Amino acid sequence: MTMSRVISVDGGGVRGVIPVVILQRLTHEAGLDDLLAKTDLFAGTSTGGLIALGLAADLGLPALLDLYEQRAPQIFHTSLLHKIRDLDNLIGAGYQLQNLRGQLHDVFGERRLDDLTTRVLVTAFDMDNEAPAPAARTWKPKLFHNFPGTDSDGAELVHQVATYTSAAPTYFPTADGYVDGGVFATNPSMCALAQTQDPRNQAEDRGDLDQLTMLSLGTGHSLQYIEGETHDWGQLQWVRPLIDLMLDGVNGIADYQCRHILRDRYCRFAPTFDPAINIGMDDVGQIPYLVDYARNLDLSEVIHWLTERW
Repeated sequence: MTMSRVISVDGGGVRGVIPVVILQRLTHEAGLDDLLAKTDLFAGTSTGGLIALGLAADLGLPALLDLYEQRAPQIFHTSLLHKIRDLDNLIGAGYQLQNLRGQLHDVFGERRLDDLTTRVLVTAFDMDNEAPAPAARTWKPKLFHNFPGTDSDGAELVHQVATYTSAAPTYFPTADGYVDGGVFATNPSMCALAQTQDPRNQAEDRGDLDQLTMLSLGTGHSLQYIEGETHDWGQLQWVRPLIDLMLDGVNGIADYQCRHILRDRYCRFAPTFDPAINIGMDDVGQIPYLVDYARNLDLSEVIHWLTERW
């Protein structure tokens, strides 16, 4: 049986609560209880990568919700000494990598990507490919996956891949030379689509574009803009706006590409917050709000699409 169903989840830190709750609600709908079991590939970036890995590992949605409600406060915890040392995030990452590593190891244990029950694709960015030839040494995007073949990452530990995809610049230090895949694919839908077409895949792992369906889930979008026509800013003023601008920009282009390639076999659900709401990736205090927000979203169009297409 060829690959035909893909679920892709965006990055977004604690806002990953939203797709988890959405999936909980969808799987409680009549006829959709096997939604996850029928999925051939889970793809994710950053917090979406954690969700994709958790789904492929059959952890269950309650365990994934617990990751946010119980473990996120430990992940996004920093001491006063850490703030003083790093000049309150001015010259160092906001949070300690060992907190992230420790919590993810607790969740995933010693599983390897090859141990997962479903195909998975997770984005990260390699800061140095360590090529021996100077002319080939560079940084590059990295797609971790468990598809069999010469380029498989099946031997990689799940908790390490989860750490790599979550090491967002300015929030965490680099992890073994990797940073969050959101720097090039906040929305990993197009990466997932390309992976299903890789000729190196076994026959059952290649998807026919005429049959492939994809559900793409966002993590909540905040309305942002920079007022005015001229901004004579330098590096210090641009650094934070550029991060948000970059994440929103690559998110939208992946949606555009998948929508035109897959047409009505592609469903994107990415809710937008009210104009007054702006929730940061590390805003753990907003998790109860995010759970309530996701429980009250209108999912009727998604349910209809899944019922017709999945």
